[in-house]
Amino acid sequence: MTYRRQPIVPGQIYHIFNKSIAGEPIFLNAKDYSRFLKTIDFYRFSSPPLRFSFFDRLPIIERDNFLKNLKKRGQKLVSIYAFCLMPNHFHFLAKELVDEGIKRFVSNLQNSYAKYFNTKRKRQGSLFQEMFKAVLIETEEQFLHVARYIHLNPYSSFLVRTISQLENYPWSSFGDYLGKTRFEFLDKDFLNGFYPSSESLRSFTLDQKDYQRRLEKIKHLVCE
Repeated sequence: MTYRRQPIVPGQIYHIFNKSIAGEPIFLNAKDYSRFLKTIDFYRFSSPPLRFSFFDRLPIIERDNFLKNLKKRGQKLVSIYAFCLMPNHFHFLAKELVDEGIKRFVSNLQNSYAKYFNTKRKRQGSLFQEMFKAVLIETEEQFLHVARYIHLNPYSSFLVRTISQLENYPWSSFGDYLGKTRFEFLDKDFLNGFYPSSESLRSFTLDQKDYQRRLEKIKHLVCE
């Protein structure tokens, strides 16, 4: 069993990320991405009274009422400030709100999605690597740069080719900050507090787009 070297502490912010076993794709179509997003919204709360797979089969009105009650009475495990879903991995910038909140959130999210993915593809075995990574955010500057890194991920990895495509990438929080999408689970106030406007946030993010893309091209030369 793998153990985490540094504990995750309530009240602290972390860059959380994990990837698939052997780099295999974990999102094969828009339905997969959407399923993961709905699962994020569901499992950011502590101890839902039923599993997401059962919740997702409820009639629409019952689902809406269940979510309203969960968001009204449920205890949040994490605050999510930024995220990006990529074909074989994911990123979150999030604060742990309760003891083991991040661990419970990521574990429930990964387990639920892996069961969905394996059932749909008649697949067996683990989908994600054994332990997700959690890097402590120690300064405001680091927070801003990690948010930018996460939002630029589709562009720096050449998943999208243009800035317009990046701004309209549907599986990232960047579009929400620009007013193009809306994710219920995203807490935008903290990151927005560093910028006078969404255009200022956009400019800061795109300022390093080409530099980050160059780094991505040579990452295999400097990383194990």
